[in-house]
Amino acid sequence: MNITRNAVAASLLLTLAACSNMSERDRNTAIGAGVGGVAGSVLTEGSTLGTVGGAVVGGVIGHEVSKDKK
Repeated sequence: MNITRNAVAASLLLTLAACSNMSERDRNTAIGAGVGGVAGSVLTEGSTLGTVGGAVVGGVIGHEVSKDKK
């Protein structure tokens, strides 16, 4: 139990450090993918396909939201 907790904490720290140099568009894409994955999982009751599909759709939406408007 203790090893798992430490591994999760280390993974979270590494993930946060990796996001420090992201552009706004990259951050929005990552956030959209995360939110979409969670939403897809909830809506499909934990289906892998629903989770991955939600992450893809969320990532695309997050990417498009931050496009330059001309």
